[in-house]
Amino acid sequence: MTDQPASTATRSGHALELRGVSKTYGTTHALRSVDLDAAWERVLVLFGHNGAGKSTLLRVAAALVKPTAGSVTTAGFDADRHTQRVRAATGYAGHGTLLYDDLTPEENLRFYARLHGVPQPDERTGEVLRDVGAERWAHRRVRGLSNGMQKRVAIARALLHRPALLLLDEPDSGLDVQGQAFVETVVRAVADGGGAVVLSAHDPARGLAIADDFAVLRGGRIAATGEAASAAPDEVAALLSAPPINTSEGAA
Repeated sequence: MTDQPASTATRSGHALELRGVSKTYGTTHALRSVDLDAAWERVLVLFGHNGAGKSTLLRVAAALVKPTAGSVTTAGFDADRHTQRVRAATGYAGHGTLLYDDLTPEENLRFYARLHGVPQPDERTGEVLRDVGAERWAHRRVRGLSNGMQKRVAIARALLHRPALLLLDEPDSGLDVQGQAFVETVVRAVADGGGAVVLSAHDPARGLAIADDFAVLRGGRIAATGEAASAAPDEVAALLSAPPINTSEGAA
């Protein structure tokens, strides 16, 4: 895994700071007054059931969605005033791969490398394909790749511009043991290289094994935070199974 990161993010403060962040879609409250910090050189795992607000929080952090209220500082930049800088400093991989099905992984990554203005795009494309173990099928069309293969390429896309902050939405979903080990290698490389990672997860045991810190989302609110080393999987599971902390669960 190549060194991470090389972006121009500001290392003062936290990698991610959310203050009073709310997001509504019509009458649906996806996030409700969220305060959350993610530290440099650490992995923060967000736990929550479907609809808890995890995906919305990650998209807000990546400056892909604007909050209805509150402030977001990502990699040292105000996400509202410096949206492009935030996007340059973050790598995001969500439920959709954002890959073009009729192109090969290599063609996809070359396109995104040029879109991000990555120096020496061809060389960097080959580098990240090797990093994620995709060089053997780099010339096959994406539509013919398995779910696990596509996820590896999607993460490679997120890593192309050497982001300071990596945001992953349930990266383990649908992966086998080898794929899960790959995800752990990626997130540790980013954090150990001076960056930060925020990822969402369902499984407390698996998530705590990856995490340095954790947060539990319920109904769009932060229900608990702490260091992973001080938490047990059954404790996190109990927090996830507790009654809703508001009358209407968010849909995110």
